[in-house]
Amino acid sequence: MTLVLGIDIGGTGSRAALGEVDDAGSAPRIIDQLTGTRIEIGSSGSTVLDVVRELVRSAAETWPDRFSEVSGIGIGATGIASLAEDPSAVLAEISAEHGVPAVVAIDAVTAHLGALGGTGGAITVLGTGAIAIAHPGPDESGNWTSAWSRADGWGHLFGDRGGGAWLGRQGLELALRTHDGTDERGRALLEAASRRFGPPASWPGQFYTRNDRAGLLAEFAVDIAGCARIGDAASADLLREAGQEAARSAVAAARRSSREDPATGRADRTAGHPTRIALTGGVAAAGDHLVEGFHTETGHLDPNVTIVEPAGGPLAGAFTLGHLGAGGKLSAQDRIIWT
Repeated sequence: MTLVLGIDIGGTGSRAALGEVDDAGSAPRIIDQLTGTRIEIGSSGSTVLDVVRELVRSAAETWPDRFSEVSGIGIGATGIASLAEDPSAVLAEISAEHGVPAVVAIDAVTAHLGALGGTGGAITVLGTGAIAIAHPGPDESGNWTSAWSRADGWGHLFGDRGGGAWLGRQGLELALRTHDGTDERGRALLEAASRRFGPPASWPGQFYTRNDRAGLLAEFAVDIAGCARIGDAASADLLREAGQEAARSAVAAARRSSREDPATGRADRTAGHPTRIALTGGVAAAGDHLVEGFHTETGHLDPNVTIVEPAGGPLAGAFTLGHLGAGGKLSAQDRIIWT
């Protein structure tokens, strides 16, 4: 067994953990973990790299004896591709300071490695944001080539379709239409939003001035799920639509995934087309309506796809990422993985 430090940074919080990983494909085992701060996004970009530094520092201070045994550090982080500077310099700092190789990837990669147990396929991650990612899996030598294919992950202003912030925004927009008298379907949502955020007139001031507005939007997804559970049709429809969006992204990423033939150097899309797809992330547990939308739309788009239950979470994927990075089994890929 190999000791690895895994770091998982999402829109609503962050955590680091010590875990044991082996080469036999067994699920990583968590030994201990600690929590960190939520990232913020402002005019200067994301604080994600600051959170990475702080979590590694906290881990070294919290587990000084075990940290000396760590063979690799795997970091999965949201927003690191589009809202942060090149992480390579920070990785070099961490590796030099602690004498441990570190690798960082967008959080979808660690979610993929955890959900599919280090095998090929496609997933959609529904957290605060939403992104789908696919890979044909390791080659015969256990190496993961730069063949990651993604869809969405464009942030809460331009995309993240089906994620918590997207779902919260859709719910609040319908609630405000009901408040304005243009659409009565959002009555339950208006009442729920008013309980959480106060009078509608105060909502713009609460959201537009916040650096963490995506996380705040995602909090309302909890209320939408609650309304659906007590029979609100509009909330159920929103959850079903979120599942449909997740399916569209997963199938799109799967279709673009390819395996490079080492003999020819060309992409063999037939051999590399993943047929296993999973739905992951906290919002995926929002209720049966969302899962129903995902299954129905996936079957409509590609009846040959097999939907599987996630084998593990993003923290397990972070352990796998660190283990693969320490073993030289990963290839860097622009805006996907940094080694």
